[in-house]
Amino acid sequence: MWRELASEYPEVELRDPVGPDALTAIEEQLGQPLPAPLRELLMETDGIEASYGTEVVWTAEKTLEENHAFRNNEQFRNLYMPFESLMFFGDNGGGDQFAFVRTPARDEIFVWDHETDSRTWVASSLESYLRSALGRDGEDWYR
Repeated sequence: MWRELASEYPEVELRDPVGPDALTAIEEQLGQPLPAPLRELLMETDGIEASYGTEVVWTAEKTLEENHAFRNNEQFRNLYMPFESLMFFGDNGGGDQFAFVRTPARDEIFVWDHETDSRTWVASSLESYLRSALGRDGEDWYR
């Protein structure tokens, strides 16, 4: 499903799928399950890159690295609200990050604004997020 959806848009780069063991490792290391839609997407393509190199959906490896970094950065702890309730999975190329809320678990997509630390709802589902992120020009489609 996810490869077909992404292939509707020109200039989208898809990758080989990631195995379930890598996804289980992410869940174990972050201490929370991946959202089912994200897990399914990564098992079809390990991330989605749009035009100009925007990582609309990160690779499994980057998802783990970025979430770990956000949760363990001492400077971030002093500047921002906690990140443990979010699972970041993509960005706009300009600093804002997209995430699922994990506590309580929700399938809706939120954006974290790196300048204001706001966390704002932007899409009702991963599918809706992808259609918006891939189908609109410019990095600020969600504003």
